[in-house]
Amino acid sequence: MTQTAYEISGVDRPGRWLITCDHATNVVPDWVGGGDLGLPHAEMGRHIAYDIGALGVAQGLGEALKSPVVASRFSRLVIDPNRGEQDPTLLMKLYDGTVIPANARADEAELTRRLQLLHRPYHRAVADLAASRRDPVICAIHSFTPQLKGRLPRPWEVGVLYAADARLAQPFIAACRAQGWTTGDNQPYTGHLPGDSIDRHALQHGRLNLLIEVRHDLIDTPAGQAAWAARLAPILAQVLADTGL
Repeated sequence: MTQTAYEISGVDRPGRWLITCDHATNVVPDWVGGGDLGLPHAEMGRHIAYDIGALGVAQGLGEALKSPVVASRFSRLVIDPNRGEQDPTLLMKLYDGTVIPANARADEAELTRRLQLLHRPYHRAVADLAASRRDPVICAIHSFTPQLKGRLPRPWEVGVLYAADARLAQPFIAACRAQGWTTGDNQPYTGHLPGDSIDRHALQHGRLNLLIEVRHDLIDTPAGQAAWAARLAPILAQVLADTGL
């Protein structure tokens, strides 16, 4: 099922997980900033535009866990679906040293247009699918860059981000570390922004949840994406089973 703002894979799969991929693609609709936001092609291939490799991992997990996947179909630079509507970084004007020209001059009317046509339909799709399923577990898949400009390299292979609800996060971190993976506990950054996707679709409903970040140099090829999906899926299944939740 494909719409302008989102794509759902495996809507009829029976698994309990609901896999989301907020930053799945670097697509810019042709009605936004001339279809390129005023950026050169090379910039749109960077992590600033999307979570490199995350979609392939999310799709692999959905297949392995027999669960649906909801993915955005627009770049995070167009409007960030992992931000609440009041978040000042909803429309990024500067990201990791790159100015986003079409966002720097966007007015309130343009913000509202992107909310109505992209951000809100994506979140309605996630909300509707979650509401249609019995006791879903939300698992958000992201990736992170190995190094931001002017910053130290990031050593983690996997990061697990969470806020108040660590029911799955803490045992999952322990299970990843038991595999020998360098695993971040609320690293490379902390895991809660009011109104973000996990807050909106999991925390506000008391649903079990995980937000997993994989360093993108590990998943920038289809082979890497398939390998990490195959590694993560059995751990996810076992951790959920072990909690008895």
